[in-house]
Amino acid sequence: METDIQSFYREKVIFITGATGFVGKVIIEKLLRSTDVKRIYVLIRPKRGREVQDRVSLWQKDLVFQPLLDAKPTAFDKVRAIAGDCIEPDLGISEEDRKLLTSEVQIVIHGAATVRFNQSLHVALAINTRATRLMIQLAKEMRNLQSYVHVSTAFSNCVADYIEERFHTELLTRSSDQVLSLFEKKSSDEIDEMTTDLLGPFPNSYTYTKALGEDVVLREAENLPICIFRPAIIIASFKEPTSGWIDNLYGPIAITYGVAYGVLRVVLLDVKQQNSVVPVDYCANMALALARETAQKKASQQNPSTPPIYNFAPSEGNLLTYGDFRAKALKYGSNYPVTNMIWYPFLLCIRCPWLFSLAAFLLHTVPGYFIDLALKISGRKPRLGKIYEKIHTTIKVLGPFSCRSWKFEMANKERLWQSMSREDQTIFNFDMLHLDWDQYFSRALCGMRLYLGKEPPTTQSYIQGQKRLRMFHVIHRLAQALLIYLAYLTIRTLLKLVSNLF
Repeated sequence: METDIQSFYREKVIFITGATGFVGKVIIEKLLRSTDVKRIYVLIRPKRGREVQDRVSLWQKDLVFQPLLDAKPTAFDKVRAIAGDCIEPDLGISEEDRKLLTSEVQIVIHGAATVRFNQSLHVALAINTRATRLMIQLAKEMRNLQSYVHVSTAFSNCVADYIEERFHTELLTRSSDQVLSLFEKKSSDEIDEMTTDLLGPFPNSYTYTKALGEDVVLREAENLPICIFRPAIIIASFKEPTSGWIDNLYGPIAITYGVAYGVLRVVLLDVKQQNSVVPVDYCANMALALARETAQKKASQQNPSTPPIYNFAPSEGNLLTYGDFRAKALKYGSNYPVTNMIWYPFLLCIRCPWLFSLAAFLLHTVPGYFIDLALKISGRKPRLGKIYEKIHTTIKVLGPFSCRSWKFEMANKERLWQSMSREDQTIFNFDMLHLDWDQYFSRALCGMRLYLGKEPPTTQSYIQGQKRLRMFHVIHRLAQALLIYLAYLTIRTLLKLVSNLF
C-alpha cells in the first residue's frame, strides 16, 4: 500500500537541475526506487562528442544506482536528459525542449549550483543567481506546475549568528535586481573587480550568490507554489541507497579522507564549535517531502504570501562539535584503514591562523618537500608540494566556517516532520534528532574507503590496511620520541650557553 508521499508522486513528471551532482543523484535514485513517477527530466550540460542521454546511460555503472538497478533493471527508461547549462543566459535549453517542459512538468527541484567558495563572482552570479531567475521564468510557463523546490543552503545568510526561516534581505548590500542589472551591463572582469564591494560582509561568492538567489525567489516567484530548502553541510549517506556513499571531496569528509591517508595532519579548526552536517539521503528525503507539502498548500489554496523557508541542520538535542567529529572519525577510521596511507592518521586542530601557518609548514610543507625530493631522485613525479598548496588554500577559505558556530531556526522543518505519517517518516526519513552518530560514522568511514579510496571491502584488504596502520603507528611513536629527545637536547644546550654567559 502506498504512503501519502508515494501516492503524490505516482505518474508525476518531474524536472530536476543539478541532477549530475551529489544530492541530485540521490534524489533521482530515491524517486525511481521508492515511487512510481511517470518521467524525470534532468538538465545536463552537453559535452563535446557525447550526447546528453549517453551521460545518463553511464549512470548505470555508478555504484549509487546498483541497488536500484538490481531491483528495477529498466528504471532509467523513465529518465530523459534535457541539454542545457545554468551558466548560459537562456539556460541553454532548446525551444523544442522548453515546449516539452512547459507542457508536461508538474514538479521542479532546482538544485544546480556552483559550490566552490572561491569561484569567481561572475561565474557564481550566472549559475547561482541569474539561473534562479531563469528557472522561475520557465516555471511560470509550466501549465501543470504543482510544486517547485528551490535548493539553497543553510549558510546563505551566514553573516548572521542565528539563521531564521525567513528572508534576510537586510544582509545584502544591493538587491538581486540591482546586482543582476550590473551583471548584464558589465564585463566579467568588471564584475570580478567589484567582488569586495558587492559581497560586503559575506565571506565568499558562494554564500553571497545563494543569498541573492533567495532574494530572486522572494521578488519574482509571486503566485508560484514554491518553497526554499536550506540544508547544512551535506555529507555521505547514512543508509540510502547504500551506507556511506559519497562521490566528492568537499567538506568534513574531505578532511577525514586526507587524515586517513596520513597526508593531512593539521587544520584551522575550533574543536568546540558546532559542525552542522546532514547526510545526503536525509536531504533527498526532505526535498521530496517538501515538494508534496508545497503542492498540498497550493491545492488547499493556503499558498503563503511569501515562499516558506525550511532550514535543515542537526537538531538541538543531537548536536555534533568538530571535536566530536574528529574523535569519531579517528575512532571508526581505525576499523577501516586504507592500504596506501603514507603516515599514521592523526589531526592537530588549531584555531589561531598564524599558528596554523607555522604548524602547516612544519607538518606538511617540510615533510612534503623531502618526500617529493625522494620521488624526484627515484625518477618519479613530485606530488605533495602542489597537493599541500591546494590543501592550505582550501583550509584558509573554509576558515570562517570551521572556527564558528551558527544556530538555525527549524520550526517549519519540525512541522513538516510532524505532519508526515509514520509510514512516510520511515520511508522518507530525515529525523536528525534520533540519528545515531556512532553508527553513522562507522558506515561513513567504511563508505569513504570504498567510494573515494576505491579500496575493496574484502577481508584481505582490511588485513593489509591494519598491518600498515600498526607499522605506521610504531614509526609515528618513534618519531615523536625522537623529536622530544631532540627538543630536550636543544633546551639543555641553550640553558648551558645562558649559564656560561653569566
